[in-house]
Amino acid sequence: MPTPKQMEKLAAEAARRPGPSAAGPDGPLPAEYWESVLRDPRTGATGTQMRQRSLSEIQRHVLRVTCRRCERTVEIQTTDAVRLYGGNAVWKDVAQRLLDNTCQQRTGRHEEDGCWPNFETP
Repeated sequence: MPTPKQMEKLAAEAARRPGPSAAGPDGPLPAEYWESVLRDPRTGATGTQMRQRSLSEIQRHVLRVTCRRCERTVEIQTTDAVRLYGGNAVWKDVAQRLLDNTCQQRTGRHEEDGCWPNFETP
């Protein structure tokens, strides 16, 4: 057990030391945090930008799309997609074709037929 003099000394040192960061769980985050988040290379393309890219611009090894209706997942390697559909093909169109080629949800009505693509990041 520390002596009263040691306790006073520890209390004085604690008062001089800077406390923990002012940003608590609900407090605003520091600017340095947001700068590092924005500089992160993984934030290069949003989902919408990724769907609009041509296959030759995509750097990912595997492309994945799922159907929101039947929850079926289709994956294809980027090199295979380029070989089958060409480098200038847009990923959104290729993904729709991949899902439609094996679609199980056929009703006969044009508005309801086909799969509803949901683009995933592998």
